[in-house]
Amino acid sequence: MSHSAQKMRKAADHILTVDSYFDSIIRSSPLCNIGRKKNQNVNHFQALVNSVIAQQLSVKAADTITARVTLALNDDVSPTSMRDVAGVVLRSAGLSGAKTRTIKEMAQAWITNEYDFFDPKLSDHEIVTELTKLWGIGRWTAEMFLMFTLHRLDIWPTGDLAMRRGWEQIHGLTEYVNPKLLDDQGEIFRPYRSVAAWYCWRIIDGDSATW
Repeated sequence: MSHSAQKMRKAADHILTVDSYFDSIIRSSPLCNIGRKKNQNVNHFQALVNSVIAQQLSVKAADTITARVTLALNDDVSPTSMRDVAGVVLRSAGLSGAKTRTIKEMAQAWITNEYDFFDPKLSDHEIVTELTKLWGIGRWTAEMFLMFTLHRLDIWPTGDLAMRRGWEQIHGLTEYVNPKLLDDQGEIFRPYRSVAAWYCWRIIDGDSATW
């Protein structure tokens, strides 16, 4: 799903209306680019692989390992190639043993089952439930998939550390914000919580190839 510049401006205006602390980062940033990439024919499997790689890593480290894995597979990041590649090759590219297992089991599941997340009638909850059945796929990975592959605009990933650090910086907080409390604080941004989260990331990471 592609989102127009007009829609992203509407989202930014809504965020400013309900929380003026976002003024500086919104004014100094381009419009949120969720769903506005040139290539809309997203490879769902590769997107999930990238999200697994990025688990608990900085954006820079995740981008580096993603590039190494892609190179090791000769740009063929598909379920079949990922199933067949030796685990030692993935670990040499920087993947942990646990992430290697997750991606290989995910590849096997992709080959033996039908996964079709393009159906717009599927709710966010239904997609998270389906994805988290896979070993090593948790809420964070599912939320990244919803935001950056399916381009859902009302996801609030409070389990993401960089997002929380961005929230703290935007609001001038000197103590770490509690993720559970942040869940409630995000309600004012509906139906554009993903966009608010995007600005939280941007103040920490700037532009990123993973977006």
